Amino acid sequence: MAQKIQGTEDLYGGYMRAWQHMQDVARELFGAYGFDMIETPAFEQVDTFVHGIGESTDVVRKEMFRVVSGALFENLLEAGTETGLKAKQRIAMRPEGTAGVVRAAVEDNFVPQGAAPVKLWYAEPMFRGERPQKGRLRQFHQIGIEWLGASDPAADAECVIVLMEFYRRLGFDPSKLELRINSMGDAACRPAYRERVRQFILDHADEMCEDCLERADINPLRAFDCKNDHCREVMGDAPLVTDNLCDDCAEHYSKVKSYLDAAGIAYVEDPTLVRGLDYYTRTVFEVEATDGGVGAIGGGGRYDGLMELEGGKPTPGIGFAVGFERIALALAAQGGSLETPEPSCVYVACTSSEERGVAFDVTLALRQAGIRTEADYQGRSLKSQFKQADKLGAAVCVVIGPDEVAAGTATLRDMSTHEQVSVPLADVAARVGERLS
Repeated sequence: MAQKIQGTEDLYGGYMRAWQHMQDVARELFGAYGFDMIETPAFEQVDTFVHGIGESTDVVRKEMFRVVSGALFENLLEAGTETGLKAKQRIAMRPEGTAGVVRAAVEDNFVPQGAAPVKLWYAEPMFRGERPQKGRLRQFHQIGIEWLGASDPAADAECVIVLMEFYRRLGFDPSKLELRINSMGDAACRPAYRERVRQFILDHADEMCEDCLERADINPLRAFDCKNDHCREVMGDAPLVTDNLCDDCAEHYSKVKSYLDAAGIAYVEDPTLVRGLDYYTRTVFEVEATDGGVGAIGGGGRYDGLMELEGGKPTPGIGFAVGFERIALALAAQGGSLETPEPSCVYVACTSSEERGVAFDVTLALRQAGIRTEADYQGRSLKSQFKQADKLGAAVCVVIGPDEVAAGTATLRDMSTHEQVSVPLADVAARVGERLS
C-alpha cells in the first residue's frame, strides 16, 4: 500500500479548514496593514538559501532537501560529485520563506530607487530534512510577512504588533504568550562582538560540542542557539550583544521598545536571542506559548543586508513567520482550535430515476446561486438519501417526487424540525437562500 513520507501530513477535512481559516485571518489582518500576497517557487537555486540563511545554520548544512532531475541524478552517481554543476542545476526545496521573497524582490525590482516600501505576505509549505517529532515536520506550513524598504524602528514595532494581534485573532490567550525581543546589532558593531564570542567559545573549547567549535569560525553567534543543554549553559556566561551595540543600534532598539510600550505590548528582553538564521540584523523577536508544549510558535526580525546578499542594492527589510502545525498544537493545549465548523449544505433528493432530470436541474440552479449543494449519485432509496443528508449536515433537503414534477414544485424539508413546505421549482433557490440566512 502506498504511504506518505515520514514527517508529512495529509491536510483534509477539519484540518484543511483549520489551515484555510488561518489564511483567512491573515488575509484580513495583513490586508488592513497594506500587505499583498505573494507566492514564490517551492524550489530555488541552492545559493539563494545559502546567501540568505547562512552556511553555518543547520538548515543549510543538514536539512535542505536537494532536487535533481532523473537524468542529472544519473550523471551525479557516475561523477560522484556535484562540483561540475552549474548554479542553476544546484536546486533545493524551500526551507523558509524570506530568502525566496527577497530573491523575487531583487529579480523583479519590487523596490526601485526612491520607491515606497513593498509589503508582502505568504502562506506556503516549507521543507526541511529534520527528524520528525511533535510540531516539527519535514513538510510544514508557514504564514509570514516581509516588509522591504522600511528602516524606521516603527516598522519593527508594527511587525511585532501585527504578529501578536494575529495570535489573538486565532484564539490565543495573550496572557499565555511570551514575546521575547533582542537586538543583534549591525555591520558596524557586530563584527567586534562576533570576535568576542568566538574567543569565548575557544576559551571554553573543552566544554563545547563539535558543532559549536565549528561555528566558532563560521558564525559564533549560532552557539547561543545550540540544542546541546551544556553548551547553552556555558554560553550563559558569554558576552551579551546588548552590551556591545553601537550608538545607532542602541538608539534603534530603544525606539522599538518605546513603540511597543506605547502600544501596550508586553515583552521580555532576552540578550541571548539570536534566531535560527544568519540574515538577521538589529531587532529580532520570538513568541512561545507558555503551556503549548512545542517551543516557539513564530518569530522574525530585521534583515537589512539580505537584499545585497541576494544581488540587489542596499534595502532594509523586516518580517516574521509562524508555523501552522505548531500553532494548531499550542492552541489545542490551551483548549482552543483553529478548526471551523463544517459548512452546512442543501441536499436534493428524488424518489426514483424518473425524477432524476428535474433533480439535476434543481441541483445546478442551487449551485449557480452560490449555495453548497449535494445530491444522490448512487441510486439510493429516499430513506437512505435522508440519512446521507444528515451525515453531510444538510440544513434543508429539497425533495423531488412524481407529484412535485407534475405540479412543477419541490418540497423543502427542514432537516432539524422536519417541517415541510411546497414551493414552485422556479423559486427553489430563492426560498432555500432565505431559509439558510
